[in-house]
This record gives sequence, structure tokens and C-alpha cells, in this order.
Amino acid sequence: MFETLDEVMRDIMQRLVRGAKDRRNDMHTPVVATSDADVRVMVLREFDSEAMRLRFHTDSRSPKTHAIGEGAPVGVLLYDKGAKVQIRARGTGRIEHKGPIADAAWAASTNFARRCYLAQNAPGNASEEGVSGLPEWAEGIQPNEEQVAPARENFAVLLIELEQFDWLYLANSGHRRAQFSCDDGGEWEGRWVIP
Repeated sequence: MFETLDEVMRDIMQRLVRGAKDRRNDMHTPVVATSDADVRVMVLREFDSEAMRLRFHTDSRSPKTHAIGEGAPVGVLLYDKGAKVQIRARGTGRIEHKGPIADAAWAASTNFARRCYLAQNAPGNASEEGVSGLPEWAEGIQPNEEQVAPARENFAVLLIELEQFDWLYLANSGHRRAQFSCDDGGEWEGRWVIP
């Protein structure tokens, strides 16, 4: 049972760290919502606990990159079914297509993951049939560095500077809920709320 707000905040931090590192963790694939009320499941690539920032990868041509741009509200919903813990996070998202963060994320990606950004048309474009959008030669292969190099032009990162958490623990003995927000000085304050 979670007795203090400090314990809850530690739980949030630990879950985000594990979610980013362990692809089998329930929190590895949260739901991300943009201000245009569009939602999608994305892979959590990194949680920087010092900067309180989440990182996701995206196609620079996707509709969400236009909705977010250089700064827009973004919501993230994470749920650990086994632990019965839900975390709703809010923050300001921004898209970085060029620069050291995007370059480092690209460099750390496998060629198989980079291959996704070879799609000839932007995500969401209409198609006559169900296809991946990849060039035919790239279907089902592990491409080499030279083959995926053109994909870098379509690769971007979504960074979310976290500003609020709403944490909910579902328990037979009684649910618990806490909220946290970051003030202008970067300090986090929490409070208990009725679930």
C-alpha cells in the first residue's frame, strides 16, 4: 500500500524508467493524445528523470508532428494491468527533426527500426490496398546502413516535458489517487485526491 506522496512519486519514476527500458513492461506502449483529440499507442523510448521528459520516435511527416510542432499540450496514458496502476501524464510536446537529440536517437536505433521511416508516403495517406508503405525491396528484410540512410529525412522525435501526473492505484480495499504538478521553479508538489 502507498502511504505517502513521496512513495507515490517514487513509484511513478520507477515505472517510467522500467517502461522505457523493458519492451515487455505494460508501460512501454502508452497511449499518447494530442490537442486535436487524436490518440495513438506509441513506444516509450526514454524517460529522462532529471529533465522530466519522455521521448518517442515518429515520422516527421505524420499528422501529429503538425499538431504538436514546436510546442503543444500532449497527454500520455500508461497502465500496468498486473499492478493495477494507471498514470496519466500531461506536458508540453515538441517535435525535433534535426539536432543532437534526434541525431542520438537515430544513431541508437537499429536498422530494422529505421526501416519504418522509408515509407514512400506520409502516414495517414490513402492507399488502394492494405500496405506497409515501405518500398517493395524493404519488406521483411534487415536493411544495411546504406539502405536506411534516406530514412533519416523522415525520422523525428517527440519530446514531452512533463508538467502533471495523475496516479491511480486500484485496490479491493479502496482505491488511492494522487496528483502532482510542477511549479514554475521546477519543484513538484503532490496532493491526495478522491479516486
